[in-house]
Amino acid sequence: MDSIRQEKVQRFEEFVDRRLKSDLVHAIVESSDLRKNIENLEKNSVTSLRTFINIGSEVYMQADVSIFVDIGLVFHVEFTWSEALNYITAREEKLARKFPIWQIEEYTCVIASIKAQIKMVCEGI
Repeated sequence: MDSIRQEKVQRFEEFVDRRLKSDLVHAIVESSDLRKNIENLEKNSVTSLRTFINIGSEVYMQADVSIFVDIGLVFHVEFTWSEALNYITAREEKLARKFPIWQIEEYTCVIASIKAQIKMVCEGI
């Protein structure tokens, strides 16, 4: 019975290491990318942004760009650019207190390795 429990604990630890921590790194990378894009727009004095969106069958329509940030539990909030920057900064600081930057970088390397292994297996199939 002890070996069965140890095996289950090991599986849960692997799940946390491979899945949950990678989700954390993904969230940090996404927020960092969003922050950089918003900062670039503000630096270039862009006050609004219009783009073309594919609505299907290669049919496009013009749309104004708004920023909606996932704040958790499937809730998204529309922010102005400065509000989004403030929220992202606060969120990154909170995550940095929980997980040191060296640990996040280590998980990023682990994730890259796992993705490479998955790709190799898929190509082998």
